[in-house]
Amino acid sequence: MSIGIDSRLDSTKEFWEISLEGELDISSADKLKENLHSLLEKSMLDMKINLKELDYIDSTGLGVMIGVLKKLKLNDKQIYISNPKSNVKKIFTITGLDKIFKLEG
Repeated sequence: MSIGIDSRLDSTKEFWEISLEGELDISSADKLKENLHSLLEKSMLDMKINLKELDYIDSTGLGVMIGVLKKLKLNDKQIYISNPKSNVKKIFTITGLDKIFKLEG
């Protein structure tokens, strides 16, 4: 499966705005990891990740997001998750990650 990643810097509010679409699983996790780490190398800022168009996430995808969050936390930064579909939100809730990530919507 594939994942679409769209990212841009919101320089006025100083955060990375990222939209994911498709499926985040073992076959697409490395692509996301490389993308997010390259953004952090450019500028260590909070990330707002919109999951409105993400249809599926597995443990590999969650692992990538946790790894990036750990790196951000070292710099007092955060990941905000917005608009997850009910099945994706359920994964965050079941795993307890809804208490680690800032879920919006």
